Amino acid sequence: MEERHSHSAEESFAFGKELGNAAKAGAVYCLRGELGAGKTVLAQGFAAGLGITEAVNSPTFTILQVYEGGRLPLYHFDLYRIEDAEELYEVGLDDYLFGGGVCLIEWPECIEEELPSGCIYINIEKDAADPEYRRIRMEER
Repeated sequence: MEERHSHSAEESFAFGKELGNAAKAGAVYCLRGELGAGKTVLAQGFAAGLGITEAVNSPTFTILQVYEGGRLPLYHFDLYRIEDAEELYEVGLDDYLFGGGVCLIEWPECIEEELPSGCIYINIEKDAADPEYRRIRMEER
């Protein structure tokens, strides 16, 4: 398990950019952390690492945002409002999970049983004593 420490949104963005630079087609990254932990900041850095110049926001109300302007397509899911994995099959979940791009999934807890093995889980934890600090842990499952 790899662990990083971020002391600012800029450091979290930079780490996301590192991940995006190294990402390969077919990879699935699962972002976990409470509201306000910095999942979207990391996703923005990730997109920048793929060469995407389009603004990246949390797709909370649309479930999925597709960004195709980089070296690989980025499929950014936000499953916070999903109640049943069946909803994702309506938007073609399998096509994205096994497509030629990279999946970035916020709130993967509701579909973990549907995810392929080999996903990279990124857990972002805040610290009540320091509002800027984030502990970021990565592991493959």
